[in-house]
Amino acid sequence: MMGGQTTEQGDCSRFKWNIPHCCKKDPTVIDLLLSTPYNQQIANCCKGGVINSWPQDPGNASSSFQLSVDAAGTTNKMVRVPKNFTLKAPGPGHTCGTTKIVKSTKFVAQDGRRVTQAMMTWNVTCAYSQFLAQKILTCCFSLLSFYNETIALVHHVLVDARITLLSLC
Repeated sequence: MMGGQTTEQGDCSRFKWNIPHCCKKDPTVIDLLLSTPYNQQIANCCKGGVINSWPQDPGNASSSFQLSVDAAGTTNKMVRVPKNFTLKAPGPGHTCGTTKIVKSTKFVAQDGRRVTQAMMTWNVTCAYSQFLAQKILTCCFSLLSFYNETIALVHHVLVDARITLLSLC
């Protein structure tokens, strides 16, 4: 895995050699810190979990990580696209779309003499919605007012009687 890490490894006891980074079916992947060594980074990673909104800073409005799936088969027909992505962020309002298969990523060897290609590459877009973030409140508001200036006379002094009922739900 490059550009991210899982929070738990899971049960990898069935592997004797080459223990995987993670064996969970539903891993939580987190972004790496800004200080991550270059040999563990990929393009658009390692922002320490801070992703700006597109209007604020389009260049820092996305984050990437790369993972390899062992025993995934030898064709892209055998690889299952992940689903049910969730962006775990403070508060509600974040939603992720469906996984979209895109043009396969190419990797250039360090010496620049060889190019390999991922079997499959996909993108998932997650967005923040102020509308979804707000709790929808159902509220009623009623105001009842009654006024009568001649309702009470005390010692020949006119006393106003005002009754106001205000109720908020």
